Amino acid sequence: MGLLKKLNKRAKTESNTGFGTNASNYGGRFLNRNGNPNIHKVGVGFFESISWYHIMLKIPRWKFFFIILLFYFIVNLVFATIYFAVGVENLRGIDAVTKVDQFGQAFFFSIQTLTTVGYGHVSPSGFVTSLVASVEALLGLLSFAIATGLFYGRFSKPKAFLKFSDNALIAPYQNGKALMLRFAPYKNTVLTDAEARITLGIATEENGVTSNKFYNLNLELEKINMLTLSWTLVHPITEDSPLFVLNEEDLKTTSGEIIVFIKAFDDMFSTTVVRRTSYTFDEIIYGAKFLPMFSKNENNTKTVLHLEDLNAFEKVNL
Repeated sequence: MGLLKKLNKRAKTESNTGFGTNASNYGGRFLNRNGNPNIHKVGVGFFESISWYHIMLKIPRWKFFFIILLFYFIVNLVFATIYFAVGVENLRGIDAVTKVDQFGQAFFFSIQTLTTVGYGHVSPSGFVTSLVASVEALLGLLSFAIATGLFYGRFSKPKAFLKFSDNALIAPYQNGKALMLRFAPYKNTVLTDAEARITLGIATEENGVTSNKFYNLNLELEKINMLTLSWTLVHPITEDSPLFVLNEEDLKTTSGEIIVFIKAFDDMFSTTVVRRTSYTFDEIIYGAKFLPMFSKNENNTKTVLHLEDLNAFEKVNL
């Protein structure tokens, strides 16, 4: 019996995945490990296909600050060039002799104008120079307003601060086995009403055509009241599970992916936060179980969550 027929006998396909019901043209994994869909959009212009606001909120901090500083430097360099081209004699207070010193003082005058500091040592003279300075002052006000909004957006954006284990495991469970993966909060936030869903996406072949089928994996526990320690998601591999027909060799030779969705309520922001990730079949370890990752402290007054042990497991026989 083919793999597709075996799967269909075990479980009903899931249609509410967002990846279609028969994604035969899908390439690579469905979700990257960071939770972003593995999608490349074409058919529209580059500037139309991206949101600069979302990019500035999502990029790493060092890139964000680098872009701010680079913009700050380039804008002042452009206006310093304009002042120098108009003539530094139109900037009262510049007493430099060499061209380099004159350009340097024009550059720092541009900084004072852009930031509206205005020390008063150098001031514009004449209509053209005054016009350039007024345009730069307006640009400075608008730029700092945008930068302030981006700063606030980055620091106030609700986020689920969760770390996932590097691997999912096929581990002993009761009298059989189960798919297990775990995650834990790593910030000083309190998450309540946490919910989890797991979907299996697997490549199957029928009549010589390869396509992807999706199955909802039932969990031992789908919701907890408060997420304070680690949470190990457990999908019992019973006869009703689509994973029941797969053995260790099948995991090595079959293309499949475990897609994980987590939703919880952050009481600090008073809003719902979400987190996603996925595990391909080559990221699933067959015959292993997670090691404990929390303990009590020396004087038995607190529970210690060892985040460095999130990925700790040991091999076992199945």
